[in-house]
Amino acid sequence: MDPLHTPPRTAPQQPLRPFACDPKRWDKESSRALRAGHARGPACSAECELVLVYERTGWGWLAWTVPADGGTPELPHRVGVLPPDATCTDRLAVYWLTRRPARRIGLAASVPGSLRCAAAVLAVIGCVAALHAVGAGVPAGIAWPLALLAPLLAEHLPGRFDERASEHVRSVEGDAACRYLQRLAVLHTCRVRAAAGSDRYELRRSAEIGQNLLWDAAGLLQSQDTRSASAQLIGRERLMVQLAGQVTQILERTRTESRSGTENQPSGQEGPLGPYPPGFEPATPPTRRREPGTAPLKGYRPMAQAQSDDDARTTDVYLLFAHEPYYPSPGTQEINTTLVAAASLLHPRVRQPDGARIHDRLTQGREPGEIIPLATLTHELGGGADWPQVGDWETVTTDLVQLVRAGECDALSLGLPEIARALICTGPYSQVRAFDAVAGEFIAYGPAERAAVLAEVGTFLTCLVAEQDLWPGDGLLPSLTRPV
Repeated sequence: MDPLHTPPRTAPQQPLRPFACDPKRWDKESSRALRAGHARGPACSAECELVLVYERTGWGWLAWTVPADGGTPELPHRVGVLPPDATCTDRLAVYWLTRRPARRIGLAASVPGSLRCAAAVLAVIGCVAALHAVGAGVPAGIAWPLALLAPLLAEHLPGRFDERASEHVRSVEGDAACRYLQRLAVLHTCRVRAAAGSDRYELRRSAEIGQNLLWDAAGLLQSQDTRSASAQLIGRERLMVQLAGQVTQILERTRTESRSGTENQPSGQEGPLGPYPPGFEPATPPTRRREPGTAPLKGYRPMAQAQSDDDARTTDVYLLFAHEPYYPSPGTQEINTTLVAAASLLHPRVRQPDGARIHDRLTQGREPGEIIPLATLTHELGGGADWPQVGDWETVTTDLVQLVRAGECDALSLGLPEIARALICTGPYSQVRAFDAVAGEFIAYGPAERAAVLAEVGTFLTCLVAEQDLWPGDGLLPSLTRPV
């Protein structure tokens, strides 16, 4: 597999090196490894058992060989990947698989094979214990089999444990597979480090998506070679490069704001639309407006799409609505706004046929990927006068929130600032006025500021659906047919 021909300049290009953050650790581990085995050199054969130095990472591990020239290897011997939602058992499996190799004792020159030091020690202890037990009156038919059982278990159980531990992770060997997975690991490591030092949602979500892509790539390389799986691997690498570019842009923007002095703002990131929650960063700050705007947007399209010439139905749209705030768990950020796929309105746990009627109205004459606030529907329905003919939107949105909290559909849950939340609760031509106590004047926020809020929501959505779209739930009802 060749690398991408035109990767973004912001994507990291340096290959991984053993213990790059702590070079002294490599010197220490390689010296210890050489005392237990031998270095990799030209004389090594395929059957030669090389000593490995294991480096654990946040996404898995790397197994390095020790070159005979005393340098650092450029390519790992083995690459392992943790599952996306790694459990404690999965991480324990990584610790077991990356443990230091057991010391072995060679048998006689005429007898091939070797014996673990632990098995030899247990054999000696077992013999002494068996002699003592026989002397104490224990039948020899019981004492000696037990004495032999302990070293046999010490010799064979670790191999069985290795097999069980391997079921919890995915690992690949071979130069071609390791070289490809190493490229993806370079991109993913940068995202993991960025997410570890930040509370921004975009960075954390990017790291989650990258772990899924790395896990999928490891699965492909386990079952196929790089040539037969090239199309699927290239698609995943392109996504990884795009995510790495987005992370780099976010970090550069954060550093620019820090240099301009915005790091001295309150912890909520005070913005022109009010205090922003952690991870919600304003785009271009809106200017103060005293006059109503004249170019409102009906919704926001997170991905550029060709506009439709007819008033056809488009199901690939999203509903954005505000609701009573709640906290997912103690100590978490308040959730007061939710975005769901339009198809979630067809869920059987949502009030019907109201949900299906709102879905029918929501999907008429839209663009693919468009985000439609509930207030936009209200504006289109005569300022709310026609809602009774469509459905009970209050009950429907309440049912949707309960559906999201029960985990029966995917959603983008947000804690919007006060002004931003008020803007999406108003129509596309409306204004929100707020009094600035410092300046002693009222500030009007209109269509341009509303579009900025929708653009921020679209940024979150783009990161969320980079791998797959929002799951609307199971057992969906059929949609209504449009009246002629």
